[in-house]
Amino acid sequence: MLQSKAFVKKTRKGKVLKIVREHYLRDDIWSGSPLDAECDQDAVKLSASAAHYLIVDTNIVLQQMDFLEHQAVKDVIIMSVVLEEVKHRNQSIYQRLRMLCASDTKRFFVFANENHRDTYIKQEPGETPNDRNDRAIRVGTAWYVHRLPQMKIYLLTNDADNRRKALSEHLDAMSVQAYAKLRTDTPELLDLVAQFAGQDLTDDPMAVDGSSTAPAANPGAQKGSKRKRVYDEHRPMSDIQNGIKSGTYHQGALRVSRFNPFEGWVGSESVGQDILISGRVDMNRALDGDVVAVELLPESQWKGERSRLPQADAESTNGADEEDGDDPEGGHIAPQVAPGEHLEDGVLPSGTTSGTARPTGKVVGVIKRNWRTRGYCGSLQPQEERGGRGAQGVLFCPVERRFPKIRLQTRQAATLMDKRMVVVIDSWQADSMYPAGHYVRTLGTIGDKETETEVLLIENDINTSPFSPAVHACVPPLPWSVTQADLDDPRREDLRHLPICSVDPPGCKDIDDALHVRELPNGNLELGVHIADVTNFLLPVTAMDDEASVRATTCYLVQRRIDMLPKPLTEDICSLRSNVERLAFSAIWEMTPDAQVLNVRFTKSVIKSQAALTYAEAQSRIDDERLHDTLSTNLRIMNRVAKILRKQRTERGALTLASPEVKFEIDTETHDPLDVGMYQVREANQMVEEMMLLANITVAEHILKHFPAQALLRRHPVPPPRQFDPLLKAAVAAGVSINPETSQTLAASLDEAARADDSYFNKLIRIMATRCMTQAVYFGSGEVEPPDYLHYGLAAPLYTHFTSPIRRYADVLVHRLLAASLGLAPLPESARDRAGVHALTDNLNTGHRNAQMAGRASVELHTLIFFNNRTIIADARITRVRANGLIIFVPKYGIEGPVYLTSKEASKGHDRHSSHNQASTTGSSGSTADSAQDEFTLDEDKQMVTSKDGRRSYTVFDKAAVKISVEETFGHRRHLKLLLVDRSELPVTEQMS
Repeated sequence: MLQSKAFVKKTRKGKVLKIVREHYLRDDIWSGSPLDAECDQDAVKLSASAAHYLIVDTNIVLQQMDFLEHQAVKDVIIMSVVLEEVKHRNQSIYQRLRMLCASDTKRFFVFANENHRDTYIKQEPGETPNDRNDRAIRVGTAWYVHRLPQMKIYLLTNDADNRRKALSEHLDAMSVQAYAKLRTDTPELLDLVAQFAGQDLTDDPMAVDGSSTAPAANPGAQKGSKRKRVYDEHRPMSDIQNGIKSGTYHQGALRVSRFNPFEGWVGSESVGQDILISGRVDMNRALDGDVVAVELLPESQWKGERSRLPQADAESTNGADEEDGDDPEGGHIAPQVAPGEHLEDGVLPSGTTSGTARPTGKVVGVIKRNWRTRGYCGSLQPQEERGGRGAQGVLFCPVERRFPKIRLQTRQAATLMDKRMVVVIDSWQADSMYPAGHYVRTLGTIGDKETETEVLLIENDINTSPFSPAVHACVPPLPWSVTQADLDDPRREDLRHLPICSVDPPGCKDIDDALHVRELPNGNLELGVHIADVTNFLLPVTAMDDEASVRATTCYLVQRRIDMLPKPLTEDICSLRSNVERLAFSAIWEMTPDAQVLNVRFTKSVIKSQAALTYAEAQSRIDDERLHDTLSTNLRIMNRVAKILRKQRTERGALTLASPEVKFEIDTETHDPLDVGMYQVREANQMVEEMMLLANITVAEHILKHFPAQALLRRHPVPPPRQFDPLLKAAVAAGVSINPETSQTLAASLDEAARADDSYFNKLIRIMATRCMTQAVYFGSGEVEPPDYLHYGLAAPLYTHFTSPIRRYADVLVHRLLAASLGLAPLPESARDRAGVHALTDNLNTGHRNAQMAGRASVELHTLIFFNNRTIIADARITRVRANGLIIFVPKYGIEGPVYLTSKEASKGHDRHSSHNQASTTGSSGSTADSAQDEFTLDEDKQMVTSKDGRRSYTVFDKAAVKISVEETFGHRRHLKLLLVDRSELPVTEQMS
């Protein structure tokens, strides 16, 4: 049967065209049920023994996916009209739905109702597309009821009008909540029901437009209607668009501070700098990552830099009627403070600032919600047990303090109190202090290492799912070895005779790179960097390539690695292991003995590494002058060349920065940390780093020359001058001059920054300089102007990533560009257009950032495990001073956190001058804050805080001693507690030389 669809379409030039499409209808489209005698057995997906079949409308799929994914929800019929509408409205949900349809255990069956003669319908005059689709779903449901009279068919819809029409057509229709109540065999299904404003989730079939004649399923909803409004209503989108055009409103993404969840910033091109949003009321229900419209406050209400450490979060609710009651942040692993971010950043009202007020605004509307579809990890707020079996209203506390608590209804409150769990946000009404959400799943017991590791992976959006069979099918079978065909390939050079070796951290199995050096007959040196030829196996437009592009990078945790590629590739086939022939992509330079590069060539190659050394082993060979074997001699030559290359870079203005990286000694049985300490950087580390930098810079120059509009590069933007303010203030107070005018002047002044009484001072000031930097990012050469290609930190006009294709997809793309430039392979389609390169770089930057943050979170978790049930007094340095406290850095353990100069006990009348001037990170009441303000005076110019009686003073960079322990605070959040103690208590073993 042939039908035709006609519609009009307007072209880009404004011409109106009439489009007519033929639509074929058939009657041999099967029901998918074995109960249907006419159904082809190959098309059967549903179960004959199911208690009932479910049919769902589009909004159920879009809004109740966590419910549908529960293992108890099976035998579901998805109309093709629903599938298509979901595809056009939400790609993420569509992919999850396709996975359900592909699952053999879930038994989701797609019925092509739009192509069946009996279920296809035309849109009636005056009927909206949405109403037409709802009617199509009801027609399809009626067809199943008629076709399978022996099976109960339920239509699930939260649209009260659609339910009423279905009931009038003698169909069994109900809300998802009503269905969940029917499933007494699985009571937890009720917890999975998402709560959305304006939708009726009751079992009252006569409810219309979200109202109900029955009691509310969520008692909190009725209470909420009586509460006074907490937040302003969001402006209509039409007003927002007009306001942005007129300059009244400014749009941008909200970034909430990780250290103070009541402060955030919105980057605005129209204002020219970040707009500060202070307090939850002014954030107006916007979450971190949301694209918002902001209205600037009058300048008299602008706020400036905070002169005090933040106290309890409830101070920042701006008069909201429900106190948050959170605790202030404790000690963190210092690497978690990212470039451009400072642990103690904060603001005060303009009347009490210590600096210039900055543009401050309030959110008037949300342009785009970016709530996590994967949910938020956390635990329930402790509360008194209540009797009864019904749902309880509880508060969920996310582990990430940037996000507010979430209200939810659960029948599992008692069971979940000691569990980490995942919750999704559904809505946030103006009369509710917190958003409403629903339970998704339980992760495990709070404090369990595996549970907390899963939490940090979910929080940082790290894909831990196993590789699919399609991906594994792309991997050559093991055992794999270089073939004669590889050796005979005219495009590949045989370099097995060269004295190649690799130098990596201990335990490294995914060896990306290897090196060689040899003297040439003319007295020059030949230096080679050999990188695993991953693209020989990772081909474009394959399942493995698609998966790698999405994962973007390998994620390294303290005790675990989440690979970008399947393990047979990363640890065997591509890994440049010793005494094994492997395929490589080689860069080979000829240079003078004083490291002046004369020429370079690139080639695919076959290599055989003679040794896989650790940094310590390589350093031992370099230092032991008694060793004169080829390997040891070559390592010394490479080390000498690396020092020259490093000097050349430094003279160009390259920065030598520092990070407080730590290493763990792990128990082989429990895998718990036995010890933690500063990571030692050897000359061997720097030698390898210089070789990799040389390769990356050289490849960047080459691919840009051949592909000026499509080259994948990496740039490090010049930091805005204001980002150096914290460093400059501290340096002046310490009597040190830092000049950040250019990278060259900054590098020179950092070299000269020293203190005779503290050998660690120079490294500490370099760590502080690192935090003034912007983030380096991947980009396509056609996206920005050539002057912006600069990598500021390396003082390199051009830079890319070429040397780690096993663990970074960026390097894979660069390998393909390099191969195409050499005529070894065609340029991939993904690299042929600017839009394609932009999409790739966006994902690469996100993936790199997520993996970096997950790695740091893993370090923090293991540090917490190390200090659990253990108290240590450690050497420390003051990195910043405030009127009521200090920011303390502990080098040995890489910890940084606040120490308050007035403890909780002071507010109860205890002696503030207790022995050793102990201070707590656990926060203080308002009266304590006032007392602290009276007791201490902050001198911003001298970066000094002094007690009122003058007996105590603390200055930035002062040596200190702290007692470190673990404290569990509100909402089962654990952090490191720092107490200031007298340095006389510092054990000799903890003192830094």
